Amino acid sequence: MAISAEIHRKLNHFALDVCFSSKSRRIGILGASGCGKSMTLKSIAGIEVPDSGNIVVEGRILFDSDSRINLKPQKRNIGYLFQNYALFPTMTVAKNIAAGLKGNRKENEQRVREMVRKFRLDGLEDQLPAQLSGGQQQRVALARIMAYEPDVILLDEPFSALDMFLKDQLQREMVQMLEDYRGTVIMVSHDRDEVYRFSDELLIMEQGKIVAAGPTKEIFRRPGNKAAARLTGCKNFSRIKRRDSHTLEALDWGILLNLKREIGEDISYVGYRAHDFRPVWGERGENMIRFDLESSAVLPFERNYYIKPEDDTAAGEVICWFVQREKLEMMEKCGQPDFLAFDEDKILLLR
Repeated sequence: MAISAEIHRKLNHFALDVCFSSKSRRIGILGASGCGKSMTLKSIAGIEVPDSGNIVVEGRILFDSDSRINLKPQKRNIGYLFQNYALFPTMTVAKNIAAGLKGNRKENEQRVREMVRKFRLDGLEDQLPAQLSGGQQQRVALARIMAYEPDVILLDEPFSALDMFLKDQLQREMVQMLEDYRGTVIMVSHDRDEVYRFSDELLIMEQGKIVAAGPTKEIFRRPGNKAAARLTGCKNFSRIKRRDSHTLEALDWGILLNLKREIGEDISYVGYRAHDFRPVWGERGENMIRFDLESSAVLPFERNYYIKPEDDTAAGEVICWFVQREKLEMMEKCGQPDFLAFDEDKILLLR
């Protein structure tokens, strides 16, 4: 399955300018609320009409402004799972599943039985949505979509309203239920862990534009720019002054970093994830920052330390170091470290 989209849409003061092409079966779109993620999905589904551009799924043109092609949503063969699942409240589970089917009565009944069995809804066929748990409602909504075998399934923040326990459970269930689906699934979310768990390929959006695209694990490892690094969870950033091709001054941290890899002339920032620091007791080595504690916070499963920049004249905010519970024993034994070390392969060079 291949999908490509070029979507341009202006709405009041917001402009959506998105262009991507992918052959991946599991695509994630990550971004903050209001960045255009849902508008992108709705444009693919035909709910929103772009001002210009084109949308093509497996060689089939769904929208093309130049050719004046704009297939109606029901002609696009796309399944859309809304945040609230959008089940018909006065229809039973069986009737909700059958809602999109176009076969004869016997064929539809057979297909509903298959979906009930596949999505573990046995015994719930005559229940109304209000009588179901959140997980059961999600399974009915997915069953309704899968019943008519769409080319693409769009998941619009499907777990956003759930508590952490239920969210984890339903994420696992959804991954399992979609395992044998051969079409493309696109999920939008503002939750980086959710997207990392689900997607093979990732698009990161900010203010209506794609700021990073590629294999999910690679983008988390090397986000490339500050916006993408921030959205993938990086807490520590500093402006840089490039001393030479292997040395940079982290202006907001008040330290120098010497790297084996080359620092490109287009690099403007350095980033470092809060969990990646290595504590050092004793003498200072290369690529370390003095542990000058400003404050700390005790959380259920980790402790957060907030370190002052090394140079008092540095304009940066505190540097975050997050220590998980299993590593706190060393801190209790050895006391606070003298320095925090940066591992070179975890230093993010950012545009």
